[in-house]
Amino acid sequence: MRSTMVNPEPFTHGMSRRQILRAGGLGALAIGAVGFLAACGSDSDGGTATSSDSATGTADLGELTVKLSWIKNIEFAGEYFADTNGYYTDAGFSSVNLIAGGDQTSAEDALISGQVLIGLSSVSITAPAIAKGAPLKVIGSTYQKNPFCLLSLEEKTPIKTVEDLKGKKIGVQSGGNLSIFEGFLTAVGLTKDDVTIVTTLYDIAPLEEGKYDAHMSYITNEPILAKSDGFTPVVLGLADNGLPFVAETFTVTDETLESKRDLLKAFLIAEIKGWTDAVKDPAKSAELAVTNYGKDLKLDAEEQTAEATAQNGLILTDDVNENGLFTMTDALIDENIASLKAMGTDISADDLFDLSILEEIYKENPDLITTFTIPSA
Repeated sequence: MRSTMVNPEPFTHGMSRRQILRAGGLGALAIGAVGFLAACGSDSDGGTATSSDSATGTADLGELTVKLSWIKNIEFAGEYFADTNGYYTDAGFSSVNLIAGGDQTSAEDALISGQVLIGLSSVSITAPAIAKGAPLKVIGSTYQKNPFCLLSLEEKTPIKTVEDLKGKKIGVQSGGNLSIFEGFLTAVGLTKDDVTIVTTLYDIAPLEEGKYDAHMSYITNEPILAKSDGFTPVVLGLADNGLPFVAETFTVTDETLESKRDLLKAFLIAEIKGWTDAVKDPAKSAELAVTNYGKDLKLDAEEQTAEATAQNGLILTDDVNENGLFTMTDALIDENIASLKAMGTDISADDLFDLSILEEIYKENPDLITTFTIPSA
């Protein structure tokens, strides 16, 4: 990969920032589907965090452990701000331990086994786990749009619309990414016969060399890399073209949702404050990732700033400005359920989502709703 963003650890085999999640995608569920069945019944409480009588920030909530969905890069800038600016402490936590993802333990596994109380994941992973019996709920979502896209190049064969896909060669990684791409084809009324799927890895060199016409990518990653290589990226986002689903979701067990609501409420308030700071300052977000939380990864500050800026386009919408960060409208929930069905998981909204804590937070603290500047498409 041409990225200088990460000095890859051995398990990445040269992959860039989101390649393991994309490699896992729904495939990460394969680990979780086995893991949660073996772990069910665990009574561990995810560290020393305890329940509280209030979410005012005055209670002693102890230590909280959170499983991130990936390595400590810009993707978790809101968590870094919440920690750095004392919002976790103000909420009543003695400390919050952010556990990096990208390993073989999914957030779903970590939740069910009791290693953590809160996990960051995606409905594309959590919903299939719930369908198989995992007692989990999504209580909010940082990304209002999933970051998956088809990247093509203006200098080669630009694919700007769904109609442009017909007859084209599409490079898709095996596993979860393939499941998502096939779900996308279903959602837009195409079939695998309408395209030629080329099994590829994560390096965009084959795309740049013209070996296929589009590359299954992450909006906040490969387009930036292609531009740095001197190409003009053309991005066809899945969320805006037939397959909308949320990502970077806050996921908890049913038991935690029932017995530790005040703790979750305090956590989400701190998260709202942290992400409010993060989206307002991409450069500072990158600084925190590069020089502090992800300093061992040797992240590139310029790339991380570009990614943080692009990431805001996934977080901020008119609905977020009206209802608050992490919220989901009924229409967005319905779109998620339809997208999941296209990807092979038939699940009800009530079985997947419980946004009641966020509703309480914003009803009691309307000042937490911020009007952000929404990035242009």
